[in-house]
Amino acid sequence: MHANLALLTDLYQLTMAYGYWKLHRADRGAAFHLFFRKPPFAGGYAVAAGLGPAIEFLENFHFEQSDVDYLATLTGGDDRPLFDDDFLHYLRELRLSCDVDAMPEGTVAFANEPLVRVTGPMLECQLLETALLNIINFQTLIATKAARITSVTGGDLVIEFGLRRAQGVDGGLSASRAAYIGGCDSTSNVLAGKRYGIPVKGTHAHSWVMSFDDELTAFEAYAQAMPNNCVFLVDTYDTLQGVRHAVEVGRALRERGHEMVGIRLDSGDLAYLSIEARKILDAGGFPDAAIVASNDLDERIIESLKRQGATISVWGVGTKLATAYDQPALGGVYKLGATREADGPWEPKLKLSEQTAKINIPGLLQVRRYRTANGLLGDMIYDQNHPIDPRGTIIDVKDTHRRKTVPDIEAGDDLLVPVLRGGEVVERFASGSDESLDTARSRAQQQLAELHPTICRLLNPHEYPVGMDIGLHERRDRMIREVKSTIGD
Repeated sequence: MHANLALLTDLYQLTMAYGYWKLHRADRGAAFHLFFRKPPFAGGYAVAAGLGPAIEFLENFHFEQSDVDYLATLTGGDDRPLFDDDFLHYLRELRLSCDVDAMPEGTVAFANEPLVRVTGPMLECQLLETALLNIINFQTLIATKAARITSVTGGDLVIEFGLRRAQGVDGGLSASRAAYIGGCDSTSNVLAGKRYGIPVKGTHAHSWVMSFDDELTAFEAYAQAMPNNCVFLVDTYDTLQGVRHAVEVGRALRERGHEMVGIRLDSGDLAYLSIEARKILDAGGFPDAAIVASNDLDERIIESLKRQGATISVWGVGTKLATAYDQPALGGVYKLGATREADGPWEPKLKLSEQTAKINIPGLLQVRRYRTANGLLGDMIYDQNHPIDPRGTIIDVKDTHRRKTVPDIEAGDDLLVPVLRGGEVVERFASGSDESLDTARSRAQQQLAELHPTICRLLNPHEYPVGMDIGLHERRDRMIREVKSTIGD
């Protein structure tokens, strides 16, 4: 993503920006937080992803002449121009001056924790909302799905190959990128391989076999064409006979100085067929040949196949990974937490709702993660405008009776790190920095390993301790009571 995407936004972001500009409120300070309220897939965590493309979006953010020319054609209910020419000129000259702090990609995140915090002029912060949500929501969703899938494979390799079923070109590229961060080992997506440096894998389809008179001839032809890439798809006609044909061709390959990589199963009873295929391969002299499996796999099916003793060593996961099949959206939101005039003090802002879960956490928020020698202790959401309360108590956002005390409030690590300052990307995240996909992938694996296994289980995961600093909780509670009193609760 290198193009300017300033118009990748909802119209109401521009109408609000116009209102701020017209009422001389464009430069008022604002702090917005991007977060989700529930982990996806009824799971216990999420893996933050998408920051790299988000940074590219921020670096390239500006309105080109063609953008403002298009906006000049938009009309209101009276058929008159929606925006003044002076406002369009303002947009043409606009350059970002925001500060952005975010969790680095691969960070394990939990409900209500800001993944991204944007501070700066109100108008600028508002214009960034839609694109940031679009980028971060989807890639975090896919990285989390990939982490769940790889968590049940017992260290087996996982190939992402959902491009053909992905939601469009960008959906396919973004899915490949995020899946790698989440733990997949490679992708079938060649453009993603080129663009992001992800290892690519692939051999042949059923159409290759069907284009020859018989399966054995097809395998022999493929071995002749690509002797160093032979994973034979064996289920076009009769799966176990296909395995025998693969063994026959594999022996001929070996005589020519090459080795068969393995076979692929794409249909049928994968547990039974993999067990029987393993017997045939071992008896034929190919104990190291991989058995690759595909066919609408996800973490629950893989977990079941492992329990059944399937001898699969490589898992090809496509549709249900690249489309986040069982939950197609993360549900991340972007909420105003504080405002200020000029360089004055920050004033926390509260949004009430009939749904308690939708009442925001006011302030300029940061997340501090606490560890012990045995793993993670919990995460505290606190307001940077106030010192952490010395009581060191974390209050659950949804249930105030759930509390945890940390022994040393200064000992934790703050998760939001500087990304932009004054609209400029900080050195750590600039081109050529250490924030490669491999860095993000390693971070995810390390942090997932720190979680207690009960938090990572697929069914009814244990809830990781996350909550507000007790001081922030008490200030928020007072604000709720004050606001309700003014509206006649």
